[in-house]
Amino acid sequence: QLHLVESGGGLVQPGGSLRLSCEASGFTLDYYAIGWFRQVPGKEREGVSCISRSGDSTNYADSVKGRFTISRDNAKSTVYLQMNGLKPEDTAVYYCAISDIPMPTMTPRWFTSWGQGTPVTVSS
Repeated sequence: QLHLVESGGGLVQPGGSLRLSCEASGFTLDYYAIGWFRQVPGKEREGVSCISRSGDSTNYADSVKGRFTISRDNAKSTVYLQMNGLKPEDTAVYYCAISDIPMPTMTPRWFTSWGQGTPVTVSS
């Protein structure tokens, strides 16, 4: 069974940084593109960033461009989301998921095997 575990969330002040991790359990991430999404209560889950199967291509939501960086370490079966310059509007539960499309659009319908999420709160 494909299982993803997110970690690294927490409480941070505006302008601060966090690094989220998405670790695969029971399988290797080599064959999948990985997406990071976030969701706040009452709103739809939105795409934040995606990295291609090969790792050569990345994509970011306009709201996080220049502040967030996605990367992958296939040897560790882990994908990271480095978040700098955090803003209160970044507050959400962050999820990772896999796609067997080499470089999918950041739409939840193209992703599966969602993790349980890690909460991020940006507040002073």
